[in-house]
Amino acid sequence: MDTPSWVSYFIALLATLAFILLYIRLRRGRKLNLPPGPKPWPIIGNLNLIGSLPHRSIHALSLKFGHIMQLKFGSFPVVIVSSVEMAKAILKTNDIIFTDRPKNAAGKYTTYNYSDITWSPYGPYWRQARKICLTELFSAKRLESYSHIRREEMILFLKKLYESCGTPIVLKDHLSTLSLNVISRMVFGKKYTETTGDAEILTPKEFMEMLDELFLLNGVLDIGDSIPWLSFMDLQGYIKRMKALSKKFDRFLEHVLDEHNERRKGVKDYVAKDMVDVLLQLSEDPTLEVKIERHGVKAFTQDMIAGGSESSAVTVEWAISELLKKPEILAKATEELDSVIGRERWVEEKDIENLPYIDSIAKETMRLHPVAPMLTPRVARQDCRINGYDIPKGTRALVSVWTIGRDPSVWDNPNEFCPERFLGKSIDVKGHDFELLPFGAGRRMCPGYGLGIKVIQASLANVLHGFTWRLPGNATKDDLNMEEIFGLSTPKKYPLHSVAEPRLPLHMYSCSFSSLT
Repeated sequence: MDTPSWVSYFIALLATLAFILLYIRLRRGRKLNLPPGPKPWPIIGNLNLIGSLPHRSIHALSLKFGHIMQLKFGSFPVVIVSSVEMAKAILKTNDIIFTDRPKNAAGKYTTYNYSDITWSPYGPYWRQARKICLTELFSAKRLESYSHIRREEMILFLKKLYESCGTPIVLKDHLSTLSLNVISRMVFGKKYTETTGDAEILTPKEFMEMLDELFLLNGVLDIGDSIPWLSFMDLQGYIKRMKALSKKFDRFLEHVLDEHNERRKGVKDYVAKDMVDVLLQLSEDPTLEVKIERHGVKAFTQDMIAGGSESSAVTVEWAISELLKKPEILAKATEELDSVIGRERWVEEKDIENLPYIDSIAKETMRLHPVAPMLTPRVARQDCRINGYDIPKGTRALVSVWTIGRDPSVWDNPNEFCPERFLGKSIDVKGHDFELLPFGAGRRMCPGYGLGIKVIQASLANVLHGFTWRLPGNATKDDLNMEEIFGLSTPKKYPLHSVAEPRLPLHMYSCSFSSLT
């Protein structure tokens, strides 16, 4: 007698369930070989071990548990690597596995729900965004087309320094204005921080305060990101601040897009004049795999402004601070500048390849004071093994470039500021040499690193070539505070106050300034 069909289905279902249960039991029965680390507390995990400077707390833990260790931030396992070999394992060997980003409050509230380059999850949208950055926004040809902007803003920056000669200044304020003006003209086509018409959109001070807040909030350890069921309480007040900041940026970016659309309206074969124009044209391209919505244009724009204005100012401020503590290095730098450039002109971007000591100072600064001491976190998209340890899917990954820069097996006297260590060596910052990763590496590397390094090198060379520097009053190098604060970037805790005096002949300043009038 034939077996009823429902009995066959029932038997098949039981067999499937039995297989699933057996698989789960076998999986649970296999003990994972996880990286070493401190025993986590219930609920909070190891958050109790992380202080106000997380990169320093993690550095101390890595000295105890090794170059690959696992912590728990609340509910989530976090693997932290802090050596050249382990960084290469995450960022190169297993790069495709670690291309995703964790979901966090900063990405949700400050980047239009993960619509920017930094926090967008791995997938078609991010791949398209990365391609746009590499081929449209930050291509070598595009950056070269904006070289006149960088030169003009550099001269105006040097003019401001010249006008303040002999009086104490907050150097980072001048450097931030330079960076912001350069990136504003490249992205927006003009400096929106200046008065336009009858209304002032934002003062430079307001804009820089917004950017500082953005970097701080994108780097904080928010309790809700680690313990999701507490997120609604906003215990630290970060989400409230993120929402307020998002409204400020959105109001500004809406104005920018409206003005650009008005300029483009009715113009046949309009030629893009800046990066916002490029993004708006791409948003109308029907051939794109994923359509770029208006909020995406705003998110990309915000990313470019923030990334382009922070790294160079922070790095050059740290460099001058280190040089004021080591006057013999400062003397060698000015000697190279006088020998190669002479005392009759400013330093151009093309000169940098002939200034190895200046380049070494920039690299040494980025080694000792990386803008991002821990690269933006990644998430494992699948199970994998690193150095014999099991890394389950969903594990968050942090690369401590701060610790790598202090690894005595890689660097002699790693805590000393010594530019000579880079002379005659081919180590660069392009993500190929894992000893030095100020801009990251792999698919998630900062796409605007080419612009960042140009501004860093040119501004550092010119402030050293054009001026002598000293601390104000009777302050000595021993009085210089070198503490930092933590966020997505790591600037000095106490901004550098310094005094600049002209090094170049007066006519050099006059000729340069008159060329812009």
